[in-house]
Amino acid sequence: MKPLLPQKCPIALLWLTWALYAAGAAYLVVRMGLGWTIAWLILVPAALLLYVRVFPRISPLLGYGRVDDEPAGKVTSRPVEVTLYSSAGCPFCPIVEERLTALKDEMAFDLERVDVTLRPGLVRKKGIRAVPVVEVGNRRIVGHATTRELAELIAG
Repeated sequence: MKPLLPQKCPIALLWLTWALYAAGAAYLVVRMGLGWTIAWLILVPAALLLYVRVFPRISPLLGYGRVDDEPAGKVTSRPVEVTLYSSAGCPFCPIVEERLTALKDEMAFDLERVDVTLRPGLVRKKGIRAVPVVEVGNRRIVGHATTRELAELIAG
């Protein structure tokens, strides 16, 4: 069954999430006092972390479909530079990062992780509109990717 929503996180939506988080904290400081602000500053990131952790189990209920993996099969070592662009709050980013880390041991490539959460200049320069992005040379995968898809990208 095809997912209702694309399996990627739009950068603009992630930035809006963090802007609302900051605005909520500012509002609470002015209107409700320090106690509510501290609770906000702790509970919202905790809820977001919980969401990212349980996301693989609830993704079908949210319309994203399943985020199951497909094994890579036979892989060969390839000394290339692989770049993962990710952002805080994206539930797909840790899934793809975990798969890349496992592949790194098998394929012996260099993995660079770049968090674009607070880097609008880089996002604009690279043309990144959604994360995760896995880049090898001038080829990329945007969004959720299985181990097989990642290995194929890296193998060229």
